[in-house]
Amino acid sequence: MKGDPFLQESLQGDRLALTGSGIWTAAHARALDAQISDLARRHRAVKAVSIDMAQVEHLDTFGAWLLEKLVRGAEANGAKTEVAGLKDDYRAMIDEMHQVDLDPLRKRGAANSFVYALSSVGENITSVGRSLIAILNMFGALITAILRVLPRPRSFRMTSLVHQLDMVAWRAVPIILLITFLIGCIIAQQGLFHFRKFGADVYVVDMVGILVLRELGVLIVCIMVAGRSGSAYTAELGSMKMREEIDALKTMGFDPTEVLILPRILALVIGVPILTFIGSMAALYGGGLVCWLYGGIAPDIFLSRLKEAIALNTFQVGMIKAPFMALVIGVVSCVEGLAVKGSAESLGRQTTASVVEAIFLVIVMDGLFAIFFASIGM
Repeated sequence: MKGDPFLQESLQGDRLALTGSGIWTAAHARALDAQISDLARRHRAVKAVSIDMAQVEHLDTFGAWLLEKLVRGAEANGAKTEVAGLKDDYRAMIDEMHQVDLDPLRKRGAANSFVYALSSVGENITSVGRSLIAILNMFGALITAILRVLPRPRSFRMTSLVHQLDMVAWRAVPIILLITFLIGCIIAQQGLFHFRKFGADVYVVDMVGILVLRELGVLIVCIMVAGRSGSAYTAELGSMKMREEIDALKTMGFDPTEVLILPRILALVIGVPILTFIGSMAALYGGGLVCWLYGGIAPDIFLSRLKEAIALNTFQVGMIKAPFMALVIGVVSCVEGLAVKGSAESLGRQTTASVVEAIFLVIVMDGLFAIFFASIGM
């Protein structure tokens, strides 16, 4: 049939001459692959193979790879191979197929498992190092953008900041209220259940107040923000990177850090402390409600004991942590967003990495802050 892929063979001693014709595309790949496999099986002893592609009407990636497969199969049997008559339009595609190297995959499968495990550890450590360098670069770019904006504040995009505040803070209030309220209820219930054995029910108020205001309030809020807003930042910037919108901004003379990243991170730095305060109050309310209904501690007794158990610095510790954790969440999210390549798989991978890295760094920072505040007596 006209247009079907075809390989005409002519054997002259130990030299095999092949003439390709027809359409070498995905639609005919199965038939052409069968012909190539049959030729390779029947002519393993030839010393030279010439392939004339002048009569091929059309060639796509499938056809180019099958031609490369034919050439590699002949060379693997020790035959000298020559391809002639290929149109210039297809030369770049053939050269690209020629660059595909399958040896690393074969070597990895045959390598010693211990060596492979060590190499994986090395690759992961290198990846962590690259991530840290990218985060430091982002901090530097942010400082540079702020220094540019300060002398000319009218250049700052206040509309973008307000929009991001609405997305990060205002729309997050319901879920933050719900989660922190439940956390406060759970802490109080578990505390009452265990403290009751020792007749120390009232000390549950101390535990709830200190845990919520110093640690859990800000920690739970930041984890929620990393999963909600951090992933959104990564997905938004990654989509812009895939559609080359960020490159377009650079072409028009705009700094993407100043236009896209600075308003987002400032929104987090402003919004997370507000959410922390709201979440802490919701957790205390949940703890007080459980103490009243489950533990028999009246609201006035709860409030009185709470005033005795906590001081102003207990509240300050949690609020001081919030903007720093928000800054880390924003920087990590934007770094991972800008690291997206050109595929949906890359976008999903970087979004996952963004959330995991942000939560990990938030917990590490919480531990460092705990050591710092303990050393200064707060």
